[in-house]
Amino acid sequence: MSQPKVFVTRKIVQAGLDRLQNEFDVEIWEDAAPPSREVLLEKIRGCHGVLTMLSEKVDDEFFEAAGDQLKVISQYAVGYNNIDVEAAKKRGIAVGNTPGVLTNATADMAFALLIASARRLIEGDQYIHNGNWKSWEPLGHIGWDLEGKTVGIVGLGRIGETFAKRCQGGWDMKVLYTSRSPKPEAEQKLSAVRVEFEELLERSDFVSVHCDLNEETKGMFNAAAFERMKNDAIFINTARGGIHVQPDLVQALKTGQIGAAGLDVTDPEPPSLNDEILQLANCLVAPHIGSATTSTRNNMAEIAIDNLALGIDGKPLRCSVT
Repeated sequence: MSQPKVFVTRKIVQAGLDRLQNEFDVEIWEDAAPPSREVLLEKIRGCHGVLTMLSEKVDDEFFEAAGDQLKVISQYAVGYNNIDVEAAKKRGIAVGNTPGVLTNATADMAFALLIASARRLIEGDQYIHNGNWKSWEPLGHIGWDLEGKTVGIVGLGRIGETFAKRCQGGWDMKVLYTSRSPKPEAEQKLSAVRVEFEELLERSDFVSVHCDLNEETKGMFNAAAFERMKNDAIFINTARGGIHVQPDLVQALKTGQIGAAGLDVTDPEPPSLNDEILQLANCLVAPHIGSATTSTRNNMAEIAIDNLALGIDGKPLRCSVT
């Protein structure tokens, strides 16, 4: 009996590749960059399942190109705003993702961006490599303290709460948050206080984004939002680049409207090399590596392949969004 046909839109960790090659008639896109739209639509034709990344747009055109035998889309990520879930439902196509396993790694990344931005580590590193360090400097690279500050968290889900624990437990920060619904357990454990978005912006020394990208949150960090923040505030985004308006963020950083920013996501992603966001000394940009630890990526592969196998067999997915 022939194996189900699967297309994987990028190379994943070796343990995942080994399993894919054992269980499926699989084709894996080998390039570091994602396949072009034209190539993607060609490669998925006749597939029973597709393992996708955030870079692939999965819509009606995608489903039409794949054909009627397509049973499942398995996203190698927690987020799935690149997938038209309603279009998949209409066709009876299951959609899975990889939640839960990214929590600690992404929370750690957010805190790494915060402390590196606050202590101006990248600036200092570049200063040395440019040959400018001559002696200890009493006014050199002075940054921000973290102890006892107020952190505002937009989206107190699993990742946001885990980040808050690090801030409150390690640095005794006061935790403000905004979310669609109250989080009574977090309020009790972390003394977190739920406030309106505008109040969070005005009171927080650090603002960290941990919400989904949707119609409500798209562009919510715009010029008006940055104007409400403290002039020495630090903005952290490890969620999705579309949540901030990048030109507005650039302007806020250039003019001193806010103090600094640490980004693991940009809009567009990746930015061009001449994008102003990459030219600013007070903005640290990482290449979307929040989940980039060995155990996290291995766990993501396990869940994504479980979703593929179960979806092709017509069984409920391990982690389903449909």
